[in-house]
Amino acid sequence: MSAPNPNILQRIGFMQGRLSALVDGKIQAFPWNEWRDEFPRAKAIGLGRMEWTIDQERLRENPLTTESGRSAILRLSCGNAVQIPSLTGDCFMQAPFWKTDGQAREALLADLDLVLASCAALRVEFVVIPLVDNGKIETPEQAETLLRALLDRTALLSRNGTKIVFESDLPPEQLAQFIARFPPDAFGINYDIGNSAALGFDCTEEIAAYAPRILNVHVKDRLRGGITVPLGTGAVKLAKAIRLIENSGYSGQYILQTARAADGDHAAALARYLAMTAQWIEDAGR
Repeated sequence: MSAPNPNILQRIGFMQGRLSALVDGKIQAFPWNEWRDEFPRAKAIGLGRMEWTIDQERLRENPLTTESGRSAILRLSCGNAVQIPSLTGDCFMQAPFWKTDGQAREALLADLDLVLASCAALRVEFVVIPLVDNGKIETPEQAETLLRALLDRTALLSRNGTKIVFESDLPPEQLAQFIARFPPDAFGINYDIGNSAALGFDCTEEIAAYAPRILNVHVKDRLRGGITVPLGTGAVKLAKAIRLIENSGYSGQYILQTARAADGDHAAALARYLAMTAQWIEDAGR
């Protein structure tokens, strides 16, 4: 395998926490004890992009949401040449405002506004809202609550240069209809290659249905109907999916949301996944 193209490497990032030990056995959670260390670790293996994560628990203590924390993030980002162009809001999946009402909803909308303002301060462009698992939309009323709340913030998003991208488990045509209700200058889709394959969706149909709205891509491999596994060992046709994404005109980033290393050497695993993904992107351009 030839050395990866530097221009392609610049498009690949990783999900925060993938260069830290697991937190309470979870594959993904904010790495409170090691978040600072992930910047030099990323630099050491050639990763220049990190997708931030934020949980509902201790949301207002997360470095992203405090002035001192953001100052520390900026220092580490600049010092290690690791930018933060995106954030995955697991907090929204853990405590979805569209499934509450009254004061509980107002409190969660205040959290949303804090996250959006914090992202704007750090120039984080994409905020991923996961409409899966506990965040799954289950009724038309929930869909309308989500729509109204986010459309009310469209002007703010546009002023700040921030875009909300939805991760969804809807079939291709339904997701295309859903995203059509949101203006394209401030809203798009986070395409998770692994989740789609685990659900049994055909990536050809998905890309054909809504490719122009894809603004962020998560790279992972999963078993059909099952868990995340090392790249190349699951149900995902990764080379095909990336080729279709690239050929659709996508020129954005790919975030490694990959399986954790069984031996605990997460940096070595991520370095392998980085090289594999770079090769698939390069092959797609041939």
